[in-house]
Amino acid sequence: MASYCMTITRLRLALGTGARRFHVSAAFSAKDKVAMSRFEPGSSVNYQKMHENINIVRRRLNRPLTLSEKIVYGHLDDPAGQEIDRGRTYLRLRPDRVAMQDATAQMAMLQFISSDLPKVAVPSTIHCDHLIEAQIGGAQDLQRAKEVNHEVYNFLATAAAKYGVGFWKPGSGIIHQIILENYAYPGAMLIGTDSHTPNGGGLGAICIGVGGADAVDVMAGIPWELKCPKVIGVRLTGTLSGWTSPKDVILKVAGILTVKGGTGAIVEYHGPGVDSVSCTGMATICNMGAEIGATTSVFPYNHRMRTYLEKTGRGEIASVANEFKEDLVPDEGCEYDQVIDINLSELKPHINGPFTPDLAHPVSEIGAIAKKSGWPLEVKVGLIGSCTNSSYEDMGRAASLAKQALDKGLKCQAQFTVTPGSEQIRATIERDGYAKILSDVGGIVLANACGPCIGQWDRRDVKKGEKNTIVTSFNRNFTARNDANPATHAFVTSPEIVTALALAGTLNFNPETDYLTAPSGEKFKLEPPTGDELPSRDFDPGQDTYQHPPSESSTVKVDVNPSSNRLQLLEPFDKWNGKDLEDMRILIKVKGKCTTDHISAAGPWLKFRGHLDNISNNLLIGAVNIENDAVNKVKNLLTGEYGGVPDVARFYKANGVNWVVVGDENYGEGSSREHAALEPRHLGGRAIIVKSFARIHETNLKKQGLLPLTFADPSDYDKILPDDKISITGLKSFAPGKPLTAVIKHCDGSQESVSLNHTFNETQIEWFKAGSALNRMKELQ
Repeated sequence: MASYCMTITRLRLALGTGARRFHVSAAFSAKDKVAMSRFEPGSSVNYQKMHENINIVRRRLNRPLTLSEKIVYGHLDDPAGQEIDRGRTYLRLRPDRVAMQDATAQMAMLQFISSDLPKVAVPSTIHCDHLIEAQIGGAQDLQRAKEVNHEVYNFLATAAAKYGVGFWKPGSGIIHQIILENYAYPGAMLIGTDSHTPNGGGLGAICIGVGGADAVDVMAGIPWELKCPKVIGVRLTGTLSGWTSPKDVILKVAGILTVKGGTGAIVEYHGPGVDSVSCTGMATICNMGAEIGATTSVFPYNHRMRTYLEKTGRGEIASVANEFKEDLVPDEGCEYDQVIDINLSELKPHINGPFTPDLAHPVSEIGAIAKKSGWPLEVKVGLIGSCTNSSYEDMGRAASLAKQALDKGLKCQAQFTVTPGSEQIRATIERDGYAKILSDVGGIVLANACGPCIGQWDRRDVKKGEKNTIVTSFNRNFTARNDANPATHAFVTSPEIVTALALAGTLNFNPETDYLTAPSGEKFKLEPPTGDELPSRDFDPGQDTYQHPPSESSTVKVDVNPSSNRLQLLEPFDKWNGKDLEDMRILIKVKGKCTTDHISAAGPWLKFRGHLDNISNNLLIGAVNIENDAVNKVKNLLTGEYGGVPDVARFYKANGVNWVVVGDENYGEGSSREHAALEPRHLGGRAIIVKSFARIHETNLKKQGLLPLTFADPSDYDKILPDDKISITGLKSFAPGKPLTAVIKHCDGSQESVSLNHTFNETQIEWFKAGSALNRMKELQ
């Protein structure tokens, strides 16, 4: 591996400052080609090119730069001419890589096929991790998934081969763990069609979650647009120790910033405390940064990252990173838009929830808070793993607690599940004995996949509607997300605390002070968890689950059966007709929180992610209708009858009636779920009018030709009644920074006008006029 990496490093440097990718040549050995297909470091960002871009921008701005600015501005398409103003201007960027998980890759690849382009222009990969349902155990669940999802996996595998995309088969692991192990490294810029793509920030990369249409832009070789992010600095001092873990850092930050406090910003961790956090611990912190709405999160390059790169076969990349280290840390004297100080030596274990990931509590207080709030104290299930917390270190620390309990004859009082992050992690914890300890204490080792974290969980121990508590090491705990039961109180914490609470069987347990009771009657207290950051031996790679695209793909055929209920080729959306949008009906006025889980549910609906018409039957079925406080029950204003949201939308579309959605704050919070934008467009929606948007969702709506608009005065939300008609005027002079107007027509014949803001730039306005970003791309070919 070392000789291969040296070859790549030399080749990259020899290619010169303009090099952004290279092709495998016949001069490489077969062994080198296999290695290259897995790691492809030479197709990542060229440090020398990034260095030159940074210097151009630094001279222009004449000020010190933060780390995130260095990496982002180092990937500018035009560093000399790009207007740069944090929070205002749109940047045109050249990411190094695209990654897609199987649920989102279906629509991304269907859109790419519609573009009529022969091959992707940048290295891209597909990862099969979302469609594997947790039911019995890893091997059985994986086999069942391969059978149930055969049509989709075949489509993705053949589309990947046809268009030059790497394909990680089901069982490979969770996309973000695979990226960390193989593709991310300091200074890289990667976009991924999953909101937790920022996980790669733990390795010093700028990794940003996007929608599939954004991925198509990058795969097509088009500069990718991002509003210039603000930068929130989190200064870490002190040292992590005892029961406190990296997860507690982001749980604390989420409590401070809330679910929308990071919107439009990159969170940049710095300070002397950084060195006490492992590389995979940094990834955990960056991963859950998605829950505060941040564009992404990142850590500066340090010895922890270097060690991780070396352990994962990328030592030569670390050596080159060392040469350019000054570009991979913030400049002295750089300024942040906001600074948060956290002393790791004083930080206590936290647990967040239920129903929202920013409701933060110290573990020492959760029992009393739960009693006062009427939350069930009994822990029914403890779940560790997911893309957030499934590292070797996580598993080792959880196993250290399980071993203590086993030594006393005690097993988990709650159900306990374990999700390895990748095949490499699974194989290594099995080799090193952690998997056996976790199984012996009562755990079920699930497949290397997302599973219960995203609702892929065939849970049968409680009935739907039964009030209960679960604790997880996941990142999200929205209502019904994990098990489709709205009465499940889900709490997010570290794997160590999950394990301790599963052993105790109750929320009313503080492992720092409380005692467990062994079957013998002996009282004992758990010692703080311990675990190696990385295996003392090399990682065991496990089974080979990677498919590299063939060099010649002209004979590869991508089949989409016209009668399939899981896959459907896309038809282009209609163009804007050049007129204002008159007398639109309100499909639903949403009350309170409306995440992408509410707009386009996951769980059983995941199987339709490649079939736009079928998945549109879940449109907004989880959103609360302000008229009646009901879900999936809205009034059809043409018939006077009530029906499901998608049913009413289809009726309006069939009768040529345009409609809008009216929403509250942070609309579209959560996953990068592009379907939450595609579905309203498909069913006749024209605009989404809200108090504020989550970043990814706002962009996704623009890409599909919808109008994401915000009330200039948030209190205007109250002026709109569910049976009003709305006209949006000013579209003939639609321009950046120029508000539009909503004319609200009430049933009594009165009407009033309110101002609506937007964040469209000139390019995005062309998307709207063309009907979608994809339509516009084809116009420009």
